[in-house]
Amino acid sequence: MILAAFRDFDFTVICKGIKLKTGTNTEDKTVNEGTVYYDIRFYATAPNSGEGIRLILNVEAQNDFYPGYSLVTRAIYYCSRMISSQYGTEFTDSHYEKIKKVYSIWICMNPPEKRRNSITSYKIEEKNLIGDVEEAVEHYDLMTAVMICLGNSDGENYSGVLKLLDVLFSEELNQEEKRTVLQDDFDIPMTLSIERRLSSMCNLSEGVWQRGMEKGIEEGMEKGIEKGIEKGIEKGIEEGTEKTLLENIRSLMVTMKWTAEQSMAALRVPESKRTEYAAKL
Repeated sequence: MILAAFRDFDFTVICKGIKLKTGTNTEDKTVNEGTVYYDIRFYATAPNSGEGIRLILNVEAQNDFYPGYSLVTRAIYYCSRMISSQYGTEFTDSHYEKIKKVYSIWICMNPPEKRRNSITSYKIEEKNLIGDVEEAVEHYDLMTAVMICLGNSDGENYSGVLKLLDVLFSEELNQEEKRTVLQDDFDIPMTLSIERRLSSMCNLSEGVWQRGMEKGIEEGMEKGIEKGIEKGIEKGIEEGTEKTLLENIRSLMVTMKWTAEQSMAALRVPESKRTEYAAKL
């Protein structure tokens, strides 16, 4: 949700020297492969030998690092979809040389301890198994998945982009504190545009926190009600069972002319309960 505000943040403060283009459609829909909804997807142009190389970047924010599958595998899948979806837009027929390189960048807010304050990339590389050949890198280096795992300010490697993103996504720092860090530690000038977007992110963070509190209270009340209903049902069953048992005891006492003790023994009533049932009879 924070990425909704981060979507319009000036990425040039993070990606020095990279020109960013307007974001593309975040919905990727195919007949056979279903629909993928990206948090952010946009084009970027990186200068290389005087010529621009167009890149397609996808940025995702993730709170749950273990949602039941590997995030790395999902990132690779997103890369694959961004490549295959270029058919008909970036290239047609057999013009595979026009495929644009794709990046899927994942910002993980709550990673496990071993991954905190780390940045890891996964990409295709050339490896000679037999012989010694060399293919042009641009022919196969078409996708890269990057896992950015945030951590604690007192942890190792807390600097650079890790610190920058941690500050931007922090729900504990207010706007003034974030502005100070961006200016003093990263030399980012607080233009009106950046100031406005930073304010938007701070307001959204506070809104997310407030909604989280409200949801927690609501869920707590629901669980309390559910627990009350469960206890009520259990009590009802217990009382219904006891009522039936008392009727059976009375029936044996009348038809068999037995005492209450004899009737309860025949019905295998626990010794610990017989005094209680005798009083109720």
